[in-house]
Amino acid sequence: MKIGIIGAGNIGGNLTRRLAALGHDVSVANSRGPHTLTALAEETGATPVAVEEAARGAEVVVVTIPLNAIPDLPDGLFAEAADGVAVIDTGNYYPQRDGRIAEILDEGLTESRWTERHIGHPVVKAFNGTYAADILDRPRPAGAPDRMALPVAGDDEAAKAKVRALIDELGFDTVDAGGIDESWRQQPATPVYGLRDGVDGVTKALAEASPERTPEFTA
Repeated sequence: MKIGIIGAGNIGGNLTRRLAALGHDVSVANSRGPHTLTALAEETGATPVAVEEAARGAEVVVVTIPLNAIPDLPDGLFAEAADGVAVIDTGNYYPQRDGRIAEILDEGLTESRWTERHIGHPVVKAFNGTYAADILDRPRPAGAPDRMALPVAGDDEAAKAKVRALIDELGFDTVDAGGIDESWRQQPATPVYGLRDGVDGVTKALAEASPERTPEFTA
């Protein structure tokens, strides 16, 4: 597939490495420009591009940048993406970094719903609670007893299925975590956030989540 990755930090960089190694046509962008991605491109074979070009022709786009940078993404970012493009949101809201966002803290909007409203496209929430190193170090074949599972939330069932198939290809199981309005179950400080477990453990953790935010997330 043609895949665009916006953000070349720990998650974005390791997804670039794995997806390129699997044979996908990967374009990667960051806020500082393609000239800063030369080393990653040489290592992986991915194509460094400007943010405005990252989604061009892409069947999957991964948005993996700090939440407070989402409003700065260019308008019409997905205008030239492939039909039915699946947009993966790996982001998390950290008030200490991102500032106070009233829609999330006061109105109860999920982080990914807030992101959807800003980028103007449905998202599939995945990888937000995954350790970046695990993307490289913990892939396992299907059926392996120690295969990790990742929660995946989204309203677009076709896009969600595409993302779940891609995660399976990366070497992880998935658990359907419901729609974007249910994605609070995998936000920071929930039982599944950072959990290294299989399908049963992830399913249980999602069920045990509480919508009440812990004190550090109400600053």
